[in-house]
Amino acid sequence: MIELAAQNSTVRILILLIIFGIVAAGSLFLLAAANRRVAVRAQLEKLEAMDLVIANQGQSLRSRDTANAWARIAEMVEKAGLNLTDTKSERLTKLLRQAGYTSSAAPRVYTLVRLGLIFVLPLAYVALAFSGDDPPSFLKVYLVGSILALVGLYVPNLYVRAKADRRREAIINGFPDCLDLLLVCVESGLGLEAAMDRVGREMAISHPLVAELLSITTLQLRAGSSRDEAFRKMADASEIDEIRSFSTLIIQSDKLGTSIATTLRVYAAEMRERRQMRAEEKAHRLPVLISIPLVACMLPTMIGTLMLPAAVLMVRKIFPLMTGGG
Repeated sequence: MIELAAQNSTVRILILLIIFGIVAAGSLFLLAAANRRVAVRAQLEKLEAMDLVIANQGQSLRSRDTANAWARIAEMVEKAGLNLTDTKSERLTKLLRQAGYTSSAAPRVYTLVRLGLIFVLPLAYVALAFSGDDPPSFLKVYLVGSILALVGLYVPNLYVRAKADRRREAIINGFPDCLDLLLVCVESGLGLEAAMDRVGREMAISHPLVAELLSITTLQLRAGSSRDEAFRKMADASEIDEIRSFSTLIIQSDKLGTSIATTLRVYAAEMRERRQMRAEEKAHRLPVLISIPLVACMLPTMIGTLMLPAAVLMVRKIFPLMTGGG
């Protein structure tokens, strides 16, 4: 067979074609298996994201266990005699809800964390400072400890506010897309509850916070809550004016009997216009923001580069002439 292939070019071509076909078939089989594996993994991730959104407001089992552990610690501290109730509890609860902490024990845990950081950070500094060979002075320990105590007092507040701002921005940016999908579903014949359930599942990956609000509202409607009550709870849970206005429009449309599709179309156009105006506002702010690093960093370098030759010339020729040198 080898001698025949060596003597006959047609046999050699056939053998090469057979080898090429075997390699190509094997490659296609491996690629198909890999693509199938990737598709199955993507479907599993999508289903997992949907389950996380629907189950307990998108929290995982580990995060729920952690939250319950913090709640138990706060309860034990209160039983020991330390009151963790803030004097501005209502405002604090609203801020924590905006940041996504909807648990009833969140204000107490927040106060406990602030109190803990006030003592933990200075004590950690003292332990590190006195563990070396050259301990610092009492004044330095006092000043640094006071600064760390203030940091521990205000850092949780800054963190919660920053998280609330990010959550608010994510919901506001994703809500126009949600309204467009709701409008498509309602106009195709689905009811509002079915449309919200469908859109909540579709947006579980792209906009998980919006999907969380829709899924929770859908579950409340299925549990027997009235549409008025469910949408008011959604507005209270989001603490966002756009969601509150949307809930009010849906409630009024339901009471007055007007078309929900028309309401969604008008409000979706308004939300898209608002999002475009926010984007234009940020774009117009860029020149002002860029001017700060431009003046601070680039302008001194440009001035130095332009004036350096003149300065060298003055040092070499003009200054000697002024001092009488040749």
